[in-house]
Amino acid sequence: MKTEEYSTEDKILIAASKVFTEKGFSGTRTRDIAEEAGINLALLNYYFRTKEKLFEQVMKVKIVLLFGQIIPIITNEKTSLDEKINLASIKYFDILTKNPNLPIFVLSEIQKKTSDVKSILPFEKVLNNSYLMKQIKERKPDVNPFHFLLNFLSMTVFPFLGKPILQSFDLMDDAEFQQFVEERKTMVPMWIKMMLNN
Repeated sequence: MKTEEYSTEDKILIAASKVFTEKGFSGTRTRDIAEEAGINLALLNYYFRTKEKLFEQVMKVKIVLLFGQIIPIITNEKTSLDEKINLASIKYFDILTKNPNLPIFVLSEIQKKTSDVKSILPFEKVLNNSYLMKQIKERKPDVNPFHFLLNFLSMTVFPFLGKPILQSFDLMDDAEFQQFVEERKTMVPMWIKMMLNN
């Protein structure tokens, strides 16, 4: 879809997403977003009265993109634990490959408490009562399941957080990083399953 085919509100949200991701909440001015969207400031203020309201909309999309797509996988009672690990790994790597700045933006803004993420997506309620947690506890009853979840998130998310470091020291170019990510799609599930089975 061409930019001119988007509604004014969509143009603002697309521009806001880009500018907030690059500059964060505190570094962004509404004027920056209006310029990026190709509209005047008065029109932006007509659709979104404050920077905070616009940021909440952007955060909602980003949080759902980072965490929301994983919910159907972790709550599915018909798939085995191993299948969940495979599906979640592929899903996360695909999302992050298309949105490499997503993790650093979301984590940074959560840490700054610029948004109430629990009101956007009550992930803790879904996760704590999920079929995934039940399956992990059955497999490893004497180990806190969050060890496995944080290991999984570290293995999938950290390469994208670390990409600027790898590139700053000329350790990987874009093509090499993409190959690295493709390899991790199969390696990460294998490592997690090894931890669960030992």
